[in-house]
Amino acid sequence: MDAGVLSAFINNLVARLFVLADENYKLYKDFEEDVHFLTEELQMITSAIDDQLSGRSDRALQFMVNELHELALQMEDCIDRIMYRASKEQQPWYHINQASGRRIRSRLQLAKEMQRLKKRLLEAHQRKERYYVPRLSHPELPPSASDRHIARDDLVGIDAPLKEILEHLSEAEGQLEQLKVISIVGFSGLGKTVLAQELYDSEVGRQFEKRAWVSAGQRNLEELLTSILRQVDEPLSLVNCNARQLSTNLRNHLNNKRYFIVIDDMRSTDQWNSIKSSFPRSRDVSSRIVVTTKIQSVANTCSSTNGYMHKMRRLDEEYSKQLLLKESCLQEYSASHLDSKAILDKCDGQPLALTSVGQFIQSRNWAEWDGVCKEVRSHLDSDDTLKRMYQMLTHEYSSLPSHELKACLLYFAMFPSDCRVRVKRLMRRWLAEGFLIPTVLCSDPATQSLKELMDRNIIQSIDVISNNMKVKTCKTYGMMHEYIMCKSLSEKMIALFYDGKFQPRASRRLSLHDSNITDATKLEFDLSLVRSLIVIGQAGKAILDFRKYQLLRVLDLEQCTDLHNDHLNEVCNLLLIKYLSLGVGVTRLPKEIKRLKLLETLDLRRTDVKILSPEVIQLPNLIHLFGKFKLPNTVVLSKLQKFLSSRQCKLETLAGFMVDESEGFAELMVHMKRLRKVKIWCESSATSSSLSNVEKAIHKFIHDVNDSADDPRSLSVHFDGCSEDLLEGLKAPCYLKSLKLQGRLLKLPEFVTALRRLRELCLESTRLTADLLTALGDLKDLLYLKLIADELDQITFRNSALPKLLCLCFVVKHPTFPNIEGGALPHLISLQLICEKMDGQCSIQIKGFKCLREVVLDDEVNTDTKAKWVQAAKEHENRPKVLLLKRAAPPQGATETEITECSVVSEGPVQQNDIQMPQQDPLSAPVTVGPGAGLQGAQAAVSSTVAPAPVHDDSYSSNGSTALVPSVTSTATALMGLGVTPATLVAALDAAETKDMDFPESSAQGAAREVIPC
Repeated sequence: MDAGVLSAFINNLVARLFVLADENYKLYKDFEEDVHFLTEELQMITSAIDDQLSGRSDRALQFMVNELHELALQMEDCIDRIMYRASKEQQPWYHINQASGRRIRSRLQLAKEMQRLKKRLLEAHQRKERYYVPRLSHPELPPSASDRHIARDDLVGIDAPLKEILEHLSEAEGQLEQLKVISIVGFSGLGKTVLAQELYDSEVGRQFEKRAWVSAGQRNLEELLTSILRQVDEPLSLVNCNARQLSTNLRNHLNNKRYFIVIDDMRSTDQWNSIKSSFPRSRDVSSRIVVTTKIQSVANTCSSTNGYMHKMRRLDEEYSKQLLLKESCLQEYSASHLDSKAILDKCDGQPLALTSVGQFIQSRNWAEWDGVCKEVRSHLDSDDTLKRMYQMLTHEYSSLPSHELKACLLYFAMFPSDCRVRVKRLMRRWLAEGFLIPTVLCSDPATQSLKELMDRNIIQSIDVISNNMKVKTCKTYGMMHEYIMCKSLSEKMIALFYDGKFQPRASRRLSLHDSNITDATKLEFDLSLVRSLIVIGQAGKAILDFRKYQLLRVLDLEQCTDLHNDHLNEVCNLLLIKYLSLGVGVTRLPKEIKRLKLLETLDLRRTDVKILSPEVIQLPNLIHLFGKFKLPNTVVLSKLQKFLSSRQCKLETLAGFMVDESEGFAELMVHMKRLRKVKIWCESSATSSSLSNVEKAIHKFIHDVNDSADDPRSLSVHFDGCSEDLLEGLKAPCYLKSLKLQGRLLKLPEFVTALRRLRELCLESTRLTADLLTALGDLKDLLYLKLIADELDQITFRNSALPKLLCLCFVVKHPTFPNIEGGALPHLISLQLICEKMDGQCSIQIKGFKCLREVVLDDEVNTDTKAKWVQAAKEHENRPKVLLLKRAAPPQGATETEITECSVVSEGPVQQNDIQMPQQDPLSAPVTVGPGAGLQGAQAAVSSTVAPAPVHDDSYSSNGSTALVPSVTSTATALMGLGVTPATLVAALDAAETKDMDFPESSAQGAAREVIPC
């Protein structure tokens, strides 16, 4: 097992041992003493492992790690059995069905097991002391500079991105002559270094008076400055010069000279901050610095002032196939004769992967490609042709800053490679698995971990263009997923069903994809020890026999196709379960669900459950409840209200409930003290009495206590079937961060303009009137506005309207967009005009939007309209991207908008490249600036363009994927992604910082959408 993953695993065990001690379990004499001993010993051993971790294999260390892994698994089993037994003893029926003698025997067995573990831990500790392993340094990834000098003819698809960046490298007519920093960012193996080399060797690049190329890596400041000085200066003595002297020498030498510096492989913002002062920003001199990096926040920082960020993209299908055939020496085969889809999907447009796999195919002389995908996985860590790629993937993994982050990354192996994982679903499962534990210093470690992985571009976000530019879904890159899968299987972190059996057999997590296992006797797998189970497709009777399980913590069956109501009776005996997601085939919940006292998340969105068992509301640890349901008519509200009033309820998310003629959630909602997200559907059968109760509940929910700038309260109300009058009684003081209203809106409800610090607003109605639209201009704190309607009345947004707005989205049938005067929407970053009938540029002129970074159009608009917007973008001082939103059939099981990444066409016809990219859920897309970056960092992010995508620094042949994607969705998204306050970002208009918050998707968005370049 990987030592880092083991350390994270043991840290989780230690936390759970503390829980055992804190809960004062008295299962046998000296139990508490044994728990404290195990806790202290584990902490000492993991500290020793951390001190001895090295990047290369060490047999003594590996032996110790494997031994501790086995011991840790046994300890986890023991701890969970204690927890299970304690939960069981709390059930009313337990003491009736269990004889006292049997209970005593089980406790004696537990005492013996604890003593055995204590003895084994002592032996492991003593063995470690006898065979001390000296600490070794982490190995360096082979420098990407080795790939700089690749023959121009061997590069694939590089012309378009090269042309794009050359426009920024050269002096543009009419622009100020000053220093510009160009960041090239992307995942390892996408060709950043190759692209930078092409820039350096270009005719434009050779016109600079002084030039230098340095590779940063882990070199210190003195080494970097010395290397640059030796290239730009006449030979001089640099002996005994410290960093300050070297920096002064370089600055003096470059002053008033036009210079071009390439810094390859920048790995931290500290590196950039320490060296940037060495480069003079002489007026009237157009110097250029190009930085390549795999880290998004580094790219944002480097290009924050008068900079440009180029987002590397993967090769499209045509270029990918061209490169693969070339490297495998199979060009003579017609593409139609080779079934290359599976291989291309696995390589995922990454030039290094395509090159490596092509050479792997060539080494085996396979004209027939059958079995290549399987062979690549089994030879990934051993074949010479795959060595470079394996080293890169290993470096990405080993360079993660924490053991917990490594465990979170490996968890992606639970999902198929092409699966778009809902971000919130993923984060809740990380917490339920125990990978991450909230602390006083970090109350939301799951969000921080996801942001870190996105900032490093190890995983990619999906759906960047949405109501509020937040990441909703994500996935890993093809070959990175292969590495994660290999690592997870070898570490026994997960097990897959393959060739009629589970591999490996000792894992505690199962991921099944259309397995249909009917006979459990031949599995040779102990299901009673499984902690996590996810099923996609058919599972089979053997797997869905929940009597065989006992210690499950995570059960994800939302995509299971053979799940039925009868299965739930046994599910309700899984007393340790924390995360439960159910799918089609489930129409009701049994009353026995009240046994699941530890349940934190219950997701019923894909079920047909319309009536919710009141026992669910009384679950003491339930935090998130999803679905669309109401309470039974026979429910006794007074009993539930008593439970809720006792402050035992931890429910934060209630999304959501229906309102009809019966009593129900509205009466209970006023007693839920911790609610943060509420979704309500008002049915046409709702009575005036029930609507009055809803109004009272909403009024209490939005009441402003003025105690926190970080309050994430979100409300979504769908009232298509009833009058909007239910909102008229809502009065100030009130607060919401996010609001969605869907129904017949003739005017803007008064409470909306009274909401303090409203950040996100979505309005959906058949028609949005002039009075309503005019009132929107007074929302001073609004950052995201989405308007969905058949038609909009004609209005004008006057000067100073919506002063903080970052994103404005229209989804309309008829192109009646408002006029926007100069001075209105001064900080708009993203303008989204989703209307297939739009002709020309409509009434909106973008010249006045000084911060604009992207314009999004419906793919169905005519060619002339597309051309006009492209031209308008070229004439804009920021040259914003023009993107097309393409409607596509949603993939099976999709619940959110699906979007692919795009770039803009500099000139010529519209291009349609099917290059994937991402977004949706609780947090924002990749990060632009670090948490707490404050005003300076936020302003830097505004002036730069951010975009989510893969990240690493490498140069590889056949780099045709270097696509430019500074999208604003990425800018704002990136801001919010690291917790940088949008208000701070928007020119320091507000000092308070706010966290990202999920925003309800609109049903009017229709089918899944795909963004393509225009």
